[in-house]
Amino acid sequence: MKKLSLILMSLLYISAGIYHFINPTFYLKIMPDYIPAHLTMIYLSGAIEIILGITLLIKKFQKTAGWLIILMLIAFLPVHIKMIQDTWISLNIKFITALVRLPLQFVLIYWAYKTCNLRLPKLLKS
Repeated sequence: MKKLSLILMSLLYISAGIYHFINPTFYLKIMPDYIPAHLTMIYLSGAIEIILGITLLIKKFQKTAGWLIILMLIAFLPVHIKMIQDTWISLNIKFITALVRLPLQFVLIYWAYKTCNLRLPKLLKS
């Protein structure tokens, strides 16, 4: 089951990364103003997702990839929060998408944590 979960997670991030290159316009629409060089950042984050997705499949690097995925998802949280703030008045599909994507980040963080057998450092356990 763990192997299947790793493969599915890998495919998710590889596919999401590829989509950054196929349809950057989708991401341009949701980029907050405070992030510089929007298109460059979209391509960079897409490349990182592809690399992390591939790295998940290499046993030696799974834990590192898992932690980096968690950090990436945490880094994306402000974008999802900004999306909700920008669209809450209109209550349109973009707002609904934003509401779904924010909690989904926490599901993805948990998935990476469990699937990659990650453990919190002792400093964070006390």
